[in-house]
This record gives sequence, C-alpha cells and structure tokens, in this order.
Amino acid sequence: QVQLVESGGGLVQPGGSLRLSCAASGAIFNIMGWYRQAPGKQRELVANVSIGGSTNVADSVKGRFTVSRDNAKNTLYLQMNSLKPEDTAVYYCKMALYWGQGTQVTVSS
Repeated sequence: QVQLVESGGGLVQPGGSLRLSCAASGAIFNIMGWYRQAPGKQRELVANVSIGGSTNVADSVKGRFTVSRDNAKNTLYLQMNSLKPEDTAVYYCKMALYWGQGTQVTVSS
C-alpha cells in the first residue's frame, strides 16, 4: 500500500522560509511532485522532480522554491524561501495517482 506523509507546514511571516517533507512508502515512481490549493482556487502544480533529478517548477515560485528528493530515503522536499501571502495554501505531495493528506502553509504577519 502506497502512503505519502507530509510534514513541515506552519505559519510564517512574509519573507520567511519553510521546508516541507514528504515521506513515501510502498512504491517508488519516477515523478514526485508538490501541488497546492488555496481557498476558492483549483489545485495547481508547484514543482516536481524525476528520479534522475530533473525538475519542473511553476513560474509563480521559480527562484524562490526548490524541489528535491532523496531516493535512498524515498523522500521529497520543498524548500520555500521569500514566502509571500499568496503562497498560503494546503500543500500536497503527489506520486503517480497517490496523494498525501496535505499540510497547511500560512504566510501572514
């Protein structure tokens, strides 16, 4: 059974940083990614990374967010810097058809 467990969300002031983690178990897939959903908006891709390390990052976070993975630990990361209030959302980890439970990120002063 595939499980994805996110951690690392929280409340941070504008300009601050957070690091999200997603621990996967039960299977390994080529692409792992982060999505987010803000209130009243559709879920959107933030960034993904292949098992070989190739990344795809949304324009809205390019230069501020970095996606990476540790294949030995089967763990996905999202380093978020220079956070803005518009980054506030529930962040989800996704691998193939599987989703994590989500972790709330709130950027507010």
